[in-house]
Amino acid sequence: MEHRLVPRLGRSLSAVGLGTWQLGADWGQVDEEAALELLRAAYAAGTTFFDTADVYGDGRSERLIGRFLRELGREGAGAGAGAVCVATKTGRRAVQDPAQFTLDNFRAWTDRSRSNLGVDTLDLVQLHCPPTAVLSSASVYDALDTLVEERRIAAYGVSVETCEEALAAIARPHVATVQIILNVFRRKPLEEVLPAAAEAGVGVIARVPLASGLLSGRYRRDTVFPPDDHRAYNRHGESFDVGETFSGVGYATGVAAAAEFAGVAPAGATPAQAALRWVLQQPGVTTVIPGARNADQASANAAAAHLPPLPDGTLRALEALYDNRIRAEVHHRW
Repeated sequence: MEHRLVPRLGRSLSAVGLGTWQLGADWGQVDEEAALELLRAAYAAGTTFFDTADVYGDGRSERLIGRFLRELGREGAGAGAGAVCVATKTGRRAVQDPAQFTLDNFRAWTDRSRSNLGVDTLDLVQLHCPPTAVLSSASVYDALDTLVEERRIAAYGVSVETCEEALAAIARPHVATVQIILNVFRRKPLEEVLPAAAEAGVGVIARVPLASGLLSGRYRRDTVFPPDDHRAYNRHGESFDVGETFSGVGYATGVAAAAEFAGVAPAGATPAQAALRWVLQQPGVTTVIPGARNADQASANAAAAHLPPLPDGTLRALEALYDNRIRAEVHHRW
């Protein structure tokens, strides 16, 4: 597995990581043993970067990763290319009021994550899509700097909804990473965010790379998702930002575009792997964090790191696909 250096983080991350929202909630049920099996499979395939959040299953995802870390023991410790790095997120368990983002609350929130994960120091803590005003607050960054000084956390970053929020965070001197939605159906970060992050030495964590599974090519217009799956209950932004569900693309549009995408995916790669390969070859991307519901999916996702870059003809076809089917729905929104 390729590892990519994040200068402000001072360590390298596996090019393909693992997103673990599905281990907590909102994607249907994943039982405990299946969760541990997919964590083991991802690690065996070379994945060493794991992304979670304190709000995923109210800590369930963090606790499962904590069990996995205890299994690894000293094998996964340290900061070398093969060492595990766990990024968590904070701030979404509270009322989304900028006044909640205080040093005392940061201490309490991160102490809970440290307990869930069973670690003294969190590798990376990300503000979890906070109110926009939080990202321009000097006191917020001062508080996060204090957590680093206290060794509660080793570094911090942000997870954002919009490109403007990402650029505001990149301008802050101690922000190590920015996490943003980036996929074949969400291309706007290519314009300014990725170049700015690369120039500043900020890592880019690309989330929702498969557009909530659309780009896997598995879904049809009549597919029914379980009621506890956000692809059923948040399709129009009923519970949180609609951009997190199918990347904000209308479902019928997305299914049709995904079928066209599958038709141009190169031989020898599944549509999901081709979608991950596209993200990986965008200049400035550090790591891509697809989710997985079982060990086979985790292994297949990791294998995308070993595919050759998509050829120019495929890239042009994908750009035309975006322009013709997707751009008008999403480009101006995030």
